[in-house]
Amino acid sequence: MDRRAILILVAGTAAASWALADRLEDTFYLPLDDPHIQYAKQATNDPVARLEKRLESGQAKLEYAPNDTGYVASVLKALAIDTDSQILVFSKGSIQNAHIGPRTPRAIYFNDEVAVGFVQNGEEVELSSLDPKQGVIFYTLDAPKADKPEFSRRDDCLRCHQGAPTLGIPGLLISSVHPRSQELRDMHGLSFVTDHRTPFGERWGGWYVTGTHGMQTHLGNNINLVDPVHSGPPAGPETQNITSLDNFFDTSRYLARTSDIPALMTLEHQTRMTNLMIRVGWDARLHGQADDSEIDELVKYMLFQDEAPLKEPVAGMGTFTKSFEQRGPRDKQGRSLRDFDLKTRLFRYPLSYMIYSAAFDGMPDSIRERVYRRLYDTLTAKDQTPDRRAALEIVRETKKNLPSYWTTVSPQ
Repeated sequence: MDRRAILILVAGTAAASWALADRLEDTFYLPLDDPHIQYAKQATNDPVARLEKRLESGQAKLEYAPNDTGYVASVLKALAIDTDSQILVFSKGSIQNAHIGPRTPRAIYFNDEVAVGFVQNGEEVELSSLDPKQGVIFYTLDAPKADKPEFSRRDDCLRCHQGAPTLGIPGLLISSVHPRSQELRDMHGLSFVTDHRTPFGERWGGWYVTGTHGMQTHLGNNINLVDPVHSGPPAGPETQNITSLDNFFDTSRYLARTSDIPALMTLEHQTRMTNLMIRVGWDARLHGQADDSEIDELVKYMLFQDEAPLKEPVAGMGTFTKSFEQRGPRDKQGRSLRDFDLKTRLFRYPLSYMIYSAAFDGMPDSIRERVYRRLYDTLTAKDQTPDRRAALEIVRETKKNLPSYWTTVSPQ
């Protein structure tokens, strides 16, 4: 996989430099004020915007906890985000850098549409929220207790959250800080974007990682990687197969005690999947169509065709895998696209669960039809694996408004 370094991310670290790779990453930004986009002017229908309206009308209320977390637990409950989705990053890559470090990592909680960032002793709670047409919208909530807490839209976040690493649209990404290379006498570390294509051994520098993964190694739990500009040296085996973070910091100050591998891998897949859907949709709105290569890239990613394989099984220490699987629709055989594999790959059935997302349905009709056709052609090919054929069957039973040929034409 080509490495793509980043400048900053919703769930990770700032980069010292960045390198461009695939064609979509060659676009630094798409025009936000184009009449077909109007990112700042169009009314949004994302989960945080809907919650804000409920707060204003008195239909919802945020409770302030008398502990270190303040409004966070209440916000997660209101947005239907499970606390076991918690992942922890100590590399400094937030607007609240001064409060982030190995003893006070930044916590991120997420579901399919929203990510919430919490920093110990921070001034605000950070949120990203997915609108099905406009893409990712950024918000903050003041951390101190208030009579009427409210979310503030923060388009100034796009100074870091729109660029080549996000495919030119306001987007999300996860990065990994790599240690200083002794062999190359490199004076600076680099931070690279990661997703499901990234080899296991290149992931999670600057993150805490809980779970077991056999002999395969990752870059997590190395507290030398706090500064992504001047990163430290590699760490030893003491950072691998960590089942408790209690020796690193006071985990009781957080809503969960884990930063599990399955949660990290899921969010990595989801961030690029989201950016691809929004980018293809924006191109269609801007130019009247999307290039075939863009459709191909989206479909390829949805089908996990370039996923980096696991060399050994992985497992988390919390309940994330169970709660995540419970949220998905299931066919008559009890199968779901949210079922994990975690032996040789992330998911049991190689078709992204984001096919159910509002962002997928929010793509222009012409684009969505082209994606459906290419997915169908791939999943019904004669040489497909049983797992891919199962994915087709699952979608047939569980996805609404499918093209008629998905349900009326049998695979050849």
